Parts: sequence; structure tokens; C-alpha cells
Amino acid sequence: GISSGQVIGDLITGVLGPEVSKFRDENDEYPIVVRYRVEDRNNLSALQNMKLTFRDMNMNGMIRNVPVSSFARVIDTISYGGIKRKAQKRIITLESNVISGFNPNEVAANVRAQVDYWNLLHKNELPGITVSMAGQQQEQEETASFLIMALVSAIGLIILILVTQFNSVGKTLIILSEILFSVIGVFLGIAIFGMNISIVMTGVGIVALAGIVVRNGILIVEFIDMLKARGMSTEEAVIEAGKVRMTPVLLTATAAILGLIPLAVGLNIDFETLFTDLNPHISFGGDSVAFWGPLSWTMIHGLGFATVLTLIVLPVMYLISENMGKRFKRFFGAADNSVLSKNSQSAKSLAEMPGETL
Repeated sequence: GISSGQVIGDLITGVLGPEVSKFRDENDEYPIVVRYRVEDRNNLSALQNMKLTFRDMNMNGMIRNVPVSSFARVIDTISYGGIKRKAQKRIITLESNVISGFNPNEVAANVRAQVDYWNLLHKNELPGITVSMAGQQQEQEETASFLIMALVSAIGLIILILVTQFNSVGKTLIILSEILFSVIGVFLGIAIFGMNISIVMTGVGIVALAGIVVRNGILIVEFIDMLKARGMSTEEAVIEAGKVRMTPVLLTATAAILGLIPLAVGLNIDFETLFTDLNPHISFGGDSVAFWGPLSWTMIHGLGFATVLTLIVLPVMYLISENMGKRFKRFFGAADNSVLSKNSQSAKSLAEMPGETL
């Protein structure tokens, strides 16, 4: 007459115990749990001798106390401590930390190679069972794919705006080359100074960097077009634009770099003590550097490298593209003129023929 639910309930009460109340003090509150003593709930013999109280309906409702060992056996076996599911599929998670002295990305790459080999080897032997990477490596891949999609979307919008503004594919490609230069500068700076890369913040910094360097390129290309419209030659307009636009481009980049340096080094100032005690308690570092530092250094390296190339390489690329365009026009123009001359000569020879032949 004992149900399995009653047995499980009494065992849970003895081992884990119900929370009957809470004890509160001025700092916190603590649960009050009623259960067996530690030496009893960790003793298998004591649990087997634990008595269950129940009303035996076979004996006119008599209340009886029966030990667990009288109707249950204890067997040492292996069972599930818990079943986890993801997308309605059972999963088993194996996790580990990377010990010091090893690069987590290299370790993850080696583990991924073994996982791919295992999946290929047991593909037909164990259908329905797959092994995949999760955890930090999976989060990095998802973040990287999102940032790549964001960068592609940003570049697409920039191309649309530039083509609409200049009505020229060549000028658009010249300005977009600034993004490539800035990315090169980012990785050069990280490699030279031996910095660590944060996939999230470095990617966000590259996306933000694209807008700044493209704006500097627009300043120069637009000014060159304006000078050419006034009657200057391409070479004179390129030289003049490089001189005139040097100041705003350098000021823009310098202001951005100087504004990002305190964020990059983690400059902390206590303004309350600065105004009350004239002691700002200046310090460097902190938790914010781990988050904002990679973003700031990404923009600093990219701006510093791309600004110099904006003032030197971009005007040269503009001049080269204009010269190549003129050569193509001359080539195709000469080809069209030769065709026209041949046609005119043929028409002239036909006109000189006798009437009956015509």
C-alpha cells in the first residue's frame, strides 16, 4: 500500500529537505531547511533504515512504520544525473579550460580537426549522433559572421551613396580603397605593438572606421572635381586639392585620435574630488580598458595609417584613373575614326562609278 511517490518524497525530504522558513538579519536572509544530519544523509545504511510512516488500509487503516530496506533494494549502477536537450535533441557537453602557455584559438582549431575527423569516421556507424563545437568558439564564429554582414551592409550603403553623388564607378572605387588601407593599418598596428584582438570590438571599430576614412576621401575627390569645373587641368587640380584639403583631413584625424587615446589607455579621473579637494585621483587601466581598448586602438591605428595614404595615394590614384580614361577614349576614338574613314572612302569610290554600274 505504499506508493512510489511517497517513497521518493520521504527520501528527498531526508536527503535534501524542504525549506520551511527563512532567517533574516540586517544584511541578508538565509533559508531554513529541515533534513537529516550530514552523517546520516551521507550514510547508505542510515538511509536504508529510514522508516516510512503510512496508513495500511489492508489492516483497517492502521498506522505503520516500515524501513526502506524491507521493500526496496539498493543497487550500485550508472544512470543519468540529468538529461539536457537543445532543439528537442539530447546533448552531452564536454568542456575544459585552456591551461596557461597555450593559445585558445590554436587549441580550438586542433579540437575542431579531431571533431571533423570523428564525424567523418563514424558517419555511417552512428547515425543521428554528431559532434560539434560550442561555447566560446561558437560565440566567436557567430559574432564574426554578424560583423562581416554588418561591414558588407555598410560598404553597400557607402557604394550606393558614392555612386549617386559622383555618378562614377571609378571615383567610387578610389574612395572605397580607403577602407582597405585602414584595415591594413589596423592589423599593422596590432602586429607591431603586439596587441590582442577582440573580435567584437575590433570588428565594430573597423565598421566605424570605414565611415571616417570614406568621408576624408570624399573631401579630396569632391574638391578636385570642383577645381576641374573651374577650368584647371587634372594634374593642377590634384596638387591643389592635396594642399588645400590637407588641413581639414589632418585636423579631423588628429581630433579623433586624441579623443580616443584616453579611452584606449583607460584614463580615469574622479571629478568629485577634483572640485572638492583639487585631487583628481588620476589612474590608468581598469575594467573598461578590456572592453573599450580594442575598439579605440583599432580606430587609432586605422586612422593614422589611412590618413597619410589619403593625402598621398588617393590623389595619385585619381590622376592615374583620369589618364587611363583618356587613353581608353583615344584608343576607342581612333578605332571609330578609322572605321568612319574606311566607310567614307568606300562611299567616295562608289560615287565615282558610272551611272549604269551604280
